[in-house]
Amino acid sequence: MTATEGNGGNENGGGDRAAGDRHTWDDGLIARRAHWRAGGRAASRPARVVDEGRAEEAVSDIPHGAAGFFPGLSGLSGLPGEESGRRSFGGPPYAVYQAGVRSFTTGTLRPRLEALRQLVGLSRSRLEGRTLAGAARVLDEADARGRHPYGHTVVAVAGATGSGKSTLFNALAGAPLSEAGIRRPTTATPLACAWTDHADGLLDRLGIPAVDRRNPGYPYDPALRGLVLLDLPDHDSAVPGHRERVDRLLGLVDAVVWVVDPEKYADAVLHERYLRPLAGYAEVTFVVLNQVDRLPGEAADQVLDDLRRLLDEDGLALGEHGEPGAAVLALSALTGEGVGELREMLGRLTAESGAAERRLSADVDGTMTRLRPQYVADSGPAGLTERARAEFEDRLAEAAGAGAAGKAAERAWLRDAEWACGTPWGRLRGRKGRAGSAGALASRTPAAAKWTEIPGARARTVAVEEVTARPAVEEAVRTLGDEATAGLPGPWAQAVREAAGWGGRGLAEAVDEAVAAVTAHRRPVRPVWWSMVAAAQVTLFLLQVVGVLWLLGAVAGVFGGAAWWMPVLLVMGGAAVGPALAWGSRVAARGPARRHGRSVEGRLREAAAECGRGRVLEPVAAELARYGEVRAQYVIAAGGG
Repeated sequence: MTATEGNGGNENGGGDRAAGDRHTWDDGLIARRAHWRAGGRAASRPARVVDEGRAEEAVSDIPHGAAGFFPGLSGLSGLPGEESGRRSFGGPPYAVYQAGVRSFTTGTLRPRLEALRQLVGLSRSRLEGRTLAGAARVLDEADARGRHPYGHTVVAVAGATGSGKSTLFNALAGAPLSEAGIRRPTTATPLACAWTDHADGLLDRLGIPAVDRRNPGYPYDPALRGLVLLDLPDHDSAVPGHRERVDRLLGLVDAVVWVVDPEKYADAVLHERYLRPLAGYAEVTFVVLNQVDRLPGEAADQVLDDLRRLLDEDGLALGEHGEPGAAVLALSALTGEGVGELREMLGRLTAESGAAERRLSADVDGTMTRLRPQYVADSGPAGLTERARAEFEDRLAEAAGAGAAGKAAERAWLRDAEWACGTPWGRLRGRKGRAGSAGALASRTPAAAKWTEIPGARARTVAVEEVTARPAVEEAVRTLGDEATAGLPGPWAQAVREAAGWGGRGLAEAVDEAVAAVTAHRRPVRPVWWSMVAAAQVTLFLLQVVGVLWLLGAVAGVFGGAAWWMPVLLVMGGAAVGPALAWGSRVAARGPARRHGRSVEGRLREAAAECGRGRVLEPVAAELARYGEVRAQYVIAAGGG
């Protein structure tokens, strides 16, 4: 007989071994079944003292379904649970018990679940549905589990074929509830044993039919009150559907007892498919090395140490030296060695009423780890900085030709000042001379081509119908998108780029319209001192005319002996003071001209920037704000807030 087959015999729990030959391998199957039929299990129980007239109450404590395992009880009728499937476990009323159960709504799990819910809601339009599917399942599972008392702890006993999990299940239940034998697989459907009268809702949720629900054997351990124990099919079963049932229930239970044996404890399927992926659930995981009665001497300790090494390589934290983690222990379900220690651990776990919350917390932890690349990048996000905003607005202003327009407006102001404050002779010369040179004053930059000179006596810089440089606008939008998405995770960086791209469509045309609205029908206000200087120039011109006429009259003798130096003084003074006044006015006009040019440039910059803010900056900022809120919710859901 192979060791695996012998292991299967061990699952029936309870056979006698030869004295002094503890490590001798034997099947013991027939002997153990004979032991059950003979009532050996019942005889091993401590006698219960029952007052006269309370025999019915004594019978009521016989586990439901026990008559099938104890033929001596088959003649009894009216066993509790045969019709209703229930019997009382005593203790305080259920309402009082339920009120004392710690709920996740008062712990740290509730804010994490709420943050995860907000996270999923804010991310639905930004991430793919399959990316958020795991988070949605965790939320659904938390809602479903939260509808049942957290004082009930669901623990699954899982293991491979021949590991002895059904034997351990029976040992913990105190009754032969699950069939154990050589036939493989022995456990075809999950079996439940509940130390509570109020587990129907939980078992319905788990999909355990009423026919597969059992009560523990007598005497009941009050420390296990609230425990719901499941015996799962073999996770490596070749029967179709067994593995699917195991995987489904492992995703629903609060804790798992993994049963391994000395031969298959290093099985790659167990470690790679289950223990390694479930490393985050260490606090609700028990790993028991069964069948240590088969190992001689110190072999059990050596195998247990090697098992711990493998679990450590799997990333499963071990609960040693008072630290939280998986419990690892050796036992023999056949002889009962170590079963009491496991029962005590399960009792403490149930009494704490925290296994479900720990399980859900581990679910959230795993979800946050998987979602981390979607919400957290290696480097922190730079966001939409003031520098990025200013550079974007500068690029838009350059594309709109705001700088060239300001310089052109400055030159126009100076020319208007020169024309208004110049001598009449200079005005006559300027009316003819500017016609040929106006074209040379046009801007050399393509973006400024919309600003040009109108030839004539009063050359003016006006806005002509030119389209804003589209490539420059597109480049500004791309640059802003790149700077705003620096340090963002991929999906959110893409969302920010899309927001900038959508806003950038038609931005060049919008800037053109805004610039046209600013420049339309806006003429600079003529300073008062221009009029005063112009009046002085006219006066000087008239004085020169008077002086010339006076000289002519003096030469012709019309004025007789009038002094000739007076008209000469008038002519020479007007000829000297007029140009000097024009030069001084030109110098004085430089400051106002610069201010006027800056004013024009500022208005155009503001018009272009307003278009950029409304179409690009605000959508990008809104998307970054959404990411900031999502990131904050992620931190809370991940347990960092």
